[in-house]
Amino acid sequence: MTSQPGNLSNHTPMMQQYLRIKANHPNQLVFYRMGDFYELFYDDAKKAAALLDISLTARGKSGGDPIPMAGVPYHAAENYIARIVRAGESVVICEQFGDPATSKGPVERKVVRIVTPGTLSDEALLDEARDNLLVALHGQDETIGLAIMDISGGRFSLSEVKGEEALASELERLKPAEILYNEESLFGQTLSHCKGLRPQAPWHFDYESAERQLCQQFNVQDLSGFGCDHLTTALCAAGCLLQYAKDTQRNNLPHIRRLQIEQRSESVLLDAATRRNLELDINLAGGKENTLASVIDKCRTPMGSRLLRRWLNRPLRARDTLLARQGAIRWLKDNYQYETLGATLRQIGDTERILSRVALRSARPRDLERLKHALHALPELQSQLQGHDAPRLAELADTISTFQNLANLLSRAVIDNPPVVIRDGGVIAEGYDDELDELRGISENAGAYLVELESRERERTGIQTLKVGYNRVHGYFIEISKGQADQAPADYIRRQTLKNNERFITPELKEFEDKALSAKSRALAREKALYEELIEILAQHLPELQDSAAATAELDVLNNLAERADSLNYIAPALSEEPQLQIRAGRHPVVEAVMSEPFVPNDLLLDNERRMLIITGPNMGGKSTYMRQAALITLLAHIGSYVPADSATIGLVDRIFTRMGSSDDLAGGRSTFMVEMTETANILNNASDRSLVLMDEVGRGTSTFDGLSLAWAAADYLARQVNAFTLFATHYFELTNLPEQLPNVFNVHLTAVEHNDHIVFMHEVQDGPASQSYGLQVAQLAGVPGHVIQDARQRLIQLEQGATAEKQQQSPPPPTQNDLFFSYAPHPAIDQLEQLDPDELTPRQALDALYALKQRLK
Repeated sequence: MTSQPGNLSNHTPMMQQYLRIKANHPNQLVFYRMGDFYELFYDDAKKAAALLDISLTARGKSGGDPIPMAGVPYHAAENYIARIVRAGESVVICEQFGDPATSKGPVERKVVRIVTPGTLSDEALLDEARDNLLVALHGQDETIGLAIMDISGGRFSLSEVKGEEALASELERLKPAEILYNEESLFGQTLSHCKGLRPQAPWHFDYESAERQLCQQFNVQDLSGFGCDHLTTALCAAGCLLQYAKDTQRNNLPHIRRLQIEQRSESVLLDAATRRNLELDINLAGGKENTLASVIDKCRTPMGSRLLRRWLNRPLRARDTLLARQGAIRWLKDNYQYETLGATLRQIGDTERILSRVALRSARPRDLERLKHALHALPELQSQLQGHDAPRLAELADTISTFQNLANLLSRAVIDNPPVVIRDGGVIAEGYDDELDELRGISENAGAYLVELESRERERTGIQTLKVGYNRVHGYFIEISKGQADQAPADYIRRQTLKNNERFITPELKEFEDKALSAKSRALAREKALYEELIEILAQHLPELQDSAAATAELDVLNNLAERADSLNYIAPALSEEPQLQIRAGRHPVVEAVMSEPFVPNDLLLDNERRMLIITGPNMGGKSTYMRQAALITLLAHIGSYVPADSATIGLVDRIFTRMGSSDDLAGGRSTFMVEMTETANILNNASDRSLVLMDEVGRGTSTFDGLSLAWAAADYLARQVNAFTLFATHYFELTNLPEQLPNVFNVHLTAVEHNDHIVFMHEVQDGPASQSYGLQVAQLAGVPGHVIQDARQRLIQLEQGATAEKQQQSPPPPTQNDLFFSYAPHPAIDQLEQLDPDELTPRQALDALYALKQRLK
């Protein structure tokens, strides 16, 4: 590839200007404005041509060599930028300043914005249902600090975690679009699967600089009011993140007004494997279908959908908060208020992101129109919240103001259905500004004047082919055919000669041209000034507008959960201080939603006397569904939602763990069994007696004896040592003996009925162990060829008969497996024998030594 040249003196002035700008952004694509196009040069042009599938051309020569070039129209640049950012690249927007007609040398250009995956704010570049997060990481000893910013939503938060497992869990929760990290910090394999990685020099994470920046951002003397003094590593990360965000936006980020501290102890912790297995908002295939969010999220606003996903990914342990949410949902549901509220909420739209664009001075005319409709809907929203008895709704209603003056201002100022951008005007409504109306009047009356002038000049000159016209290059003119040009009056001044026509200008037409063209440009300038003034007025009310938007988003989520509870027949769970899970007729929310036949509900009871269930039954019998529905019902209760059951009492849990399914991590050098054991180790090391643990088929990735031993030991440890609420599904029927040894372990099984070598799954949970696994019948359902099934059945009969005969004959156990890591210690008798020297022993001594060895062996 052609690299950027180093010696600027050999290049044209314009290319010198470009190369100076490019030198400050070596790793980003520079969109260099030239007239109606953004141009890219050298390596940027080659990369852009490949990413965007556009033509790679050349722009003359500079420094003696052809300049590779690619370009995109400026009016369509947004779509191209979106494609580049989705590919993980960043774009530097470099605009022209000044008038090319009056500039000496190249027009001045400046970088106005840097678009990176984590700092997007434009509507077209964002997924409206998901947060777009920028995260900075800084590690010190075992502690890793995280700073999290959503520029498009105006949120900024800090947290600290211990160890890479906790970091992986947080990154899985946040799914950041871009990650800044200290290039000297060691994060192992944790970041290997992440996208948008941006290593930063260590000095960007200086603590004193970070503290100074944060105090300046929030206009405070110190940070003690935020309760983050002890979060040293997180504050270092925050300083790097804040400076990066300001540099890319070329803005002081006035909408970033608060610093939220996220304590892991306040939430129900979910590790990365658990989030994937429960398919909260992304399914195992990476899509959005058939997830918990796809069933639960019917929010009327995009900002409500994003908040609901934040709740699902960070369930809370604060009982008072959860009960307050339940109370709001109950009133909205019982009074059927969710229907009228939903219709009003639909008018409000994505106020949160519109306000962020107002703060960044990038709001477009249609943003203001949407904001106008949102503000006009707020009084109706307030009236619909009257008469409730839910404290949380009262708090939200107090925060959602009406902003009648701003609503009226936008109604007077902005036309209905304005153009996409302000560039060509036509946004400010007639009657809003007298000066603008006067200037527009001059331009709009030009057509009538020109028609009148043409008619008058035809009559005066007698030339019936005379026409009055206009083009952007030569302005206004009077056009006469070549054959009649000599009949032009003396006051006609020749302006342009064409092949078949002559064009003239008169003093009167010249005077009108100056006035009309001047009025048009002045009208556009006036309209842009009025538009910027509107943005400034809105920015002055930013704090209260943002608070109102946040309250509206929460109201939307609560209203949505009320609608879901009513439509899907969910009930309010009792939230208990005591550790227990009592669910009667529980249902899996996603499986129930996609099934065409009725879902078979099941009960679950876990309490202090009943801590573990050993779950057996056939494949496809519903073991995994039963386990996952317990976790999802528990999780929904911890966001304050109603749950799919006839009744439920949920004791608050500290963590939810899942070890389910089989997957490998070949890129990280881990086999399927290694991944399984890593997840198992994480559970055994971190679960507590307030945790909910789902374990499915532990030990199936290795040989029978190893797997059975590991499964038994893991279940025994969870029951004896950890005492967690555990659902342990297995095909090792030997584990059904555990309840005989441990009083808090019980057997349950999923039922099935066999008829003529066919199996019917009942999906019903009953007490006691399963009688058989029905493996051959499931294989038959899967389409395994009939002769293979028959061979397997014969082999099964032989193995079962052989096993019975072995038991009857009490034959010795099968040979044991060698342990790769076990080292056998020598027997003491061997040590004693090695110390003997037969040549130095008398017969009597030799006989005594032999007796001693015999005794030692016993």
